[in-house]
Amino acid sequence: MDAHKSGIRVHCTRIAACLAFAAVAAGGWSATAHAAVPSTAPPAAESQQAGEPLLSLGDSGPAVREVEQRLKELGYWLGPVDGEYDVRTSQAVFAVQKAAGIARDGVVGPDTRAALAEGPVPEADSTSGEVLEVDLDRQLLLVVRDGEVRHVLNTSTGSGETYTSQGQTKVAVTPAGEYGVFRRVDGWDDGPLGSLYRPAYFNGGIAVHGYSSVPPYPASHGCVRVSLPAMDWLWADGHVTNGTPVLVR
Repeated sequence: MDAHKSGIRVHCTRIAACLAFAAVAAGGWSATAHAAVPSTAPPAAESQQAGEPLLSLGDSGPAVREVEQRLKELGYWLGPVDGEYDVRTSQAVFAVQKAAGIARDGVVGPDTRAALAEGPVPEADSTSGEVLEVDLDRQLLLVVRDGEVRHVLNTSTGSGETYTSQGQTKVAVTPAGEYGVFRRVDGWDDGPLGSLYRPAYFNGGIAVHGYSSVPPYPASHGCVRVSLPAMDWLWADGHVTNGTPVLVR
């Protein structure tokens, strides 16, 4: 059931939905501080304060558009600003929550509104050229040009858990280091661990690729996951060409 407030659709069941599906959520703005990286499960959703409705996946309207516009101004990738709180918007909200060090619940509540007002943007490690930087601690993918962070995306890297593939037991890690894209597949690439969407391989079988589930915590076998629309954008804008440097830190 939906309720209507301040010209937008606000879901009465948003908290249950956010806890049930960690890969999507929302955003908003005010003031914040950095905190430690959470464990595998996202924290509980932010509580509502008087006069400020929570925003989350499925909502729409002017308030959502305002949040999207602020995210875009700060460089958090979400595609077009359309007032629809969809997967693209929720991924951008996860990203700003990570950068601010607040709960990664995908809900636009008081803490996220404070974060957006303060405007946290991660710093780059590279200084020249266009580089994809993977921030393992905060689980962010940065598109950097000449030392300036141009775009920030939510990502999910190696979970650190053990798994078995083709008779071998391995640990799901994304090794730190300096690499470069050496092979790409323009479509779904089937492998022993599943299908990767438009992968850009930079370290053996490890790639930046699109995936249907990109939660706000490490969950992959070692690859750098982004959402399907984000991967389409990375290809379209030439950010994952052969030879593109990839810095995992």
